[in-house]
Order: sequence, then structure tokens, then C-alpha cells
Amino acid sequence: MVAPEYSNVATGYDEKDLIALIPHIRAFARSLCSDRSMAEDLAQDALASAVKNRTAYAAGTHLKAWLFTIVRNQFYSDKRRSWRAVPLDQKMAEETLVALSNPMAALELEDVSAAMRQLNDDQREALILSTVAGLSYEEAARICNVNIGTIKSRVSRARQRLAGILTTDGPIVRAAGRGQAMASLFAEANHLHAQAAA
Repeated sequence: MVAPEYSNVATGYDEKDLIALIPHIRAFARSLCSDRSMAEDLAQDALASAVKNRTAYAAGTHLKAWLFTIVRNQFYSDKRRSWRAVPLDQKMAEETLVALSNPMAALELEDVSAAMRQLNDDQREALILSTVAGLSYEEAARICNVNIGTIKSRVSRARQRLAGILTTDGPIVRAAGRGQAMASLFAEANHLHAQAAA
């Protein structure tokens, strides 16, 4: 039972209505998650968020839709955070170590980073999400709030433009902070994640 301070006067919804929707919330969470315990955690987190943010509910609107939006947003927030918890890929780690032992690799990475700054925002965002952040096209499309075809097109055009920039005879203007290219790319990827979560 919800505590008395969370009565329908303060929240705009009747406590009984919220309790009656719990099975629907749990079912919706199960449809989003492949793991039953993750779905239960998602439903519980969403309900806690609904109670915590009770003043955000507009009285007279569809409570079930509001709760489902909370579940969905919580699911995507958890998904975006989970990309950092991916186990170490041994092959990728070995390739990274080889790249670090190559003195030209840092300069080449700085060139790529500088060339990426010349892309338009949409193309750079799509390319960073699908490469640096390692997200699938589907996840990148959700974050950018566009169709998957649009993301694929942006990534393709960004790669073509990037290749064109890197193969020109003109000099590439590097950022002032030498050796910071990878940190800069990861910072931008994290910024895009945080922006999407907000």
C-alpha cells in the first residue's frame, strides 16, 4: 500500500488505480526484457519513479499511458547505461595494444578525430553512436529519434565524407590538445548518451 502522504490529493491519481495497473506494468516490462528478473526490476523501478514523480502526472490524463511511458523510458535508460558494462573483448583489446605500439596510430587517430569535426552534426552523431559507442543501428535510431534507415544513411554518408576528407591532399587541422583524440571521441559519445537520457 502506498504511504498516506502519497494520497490521490497530492498525486492526481487514485492509489487504487495505480495498484490495479501493476499487473499491466509487469507484463509490459516482461515484453521489453528478455530476462524475467530484469523485467521485475524494471517494473519496480518504474513504479518507484511513478510514486517519486507523482506531481508530474496531470490529473485526468490516461494513467496507464503515463506509467507505460515511465517503464519505456526506464528501459531505454537502463539499456543506454548497459553498454558500459559489456565484458572485455579480448580480440579488440589485443588490437588496441598493437595500435598503441604503433607511433603513427596516435597521429592517424587525431586525423580521424579532426576530420569527424568537419562532418555535419547529424552525420557525426550517427557515426559516433554506431562506432565509438558501439551501439547497434536500432539503438542509435532510438537515441536520435529517427528511423533505422535514416541512421544507416547518415552513417554511410559520414563514412564517405570522412574518407574524402582523409584522402585529400590538403592538411588536416588538428586540435590543440595532442594525444587527446580518443578521449575526445569517447567524451562526445558519453555526451550523446547523457543528452539522450535527459
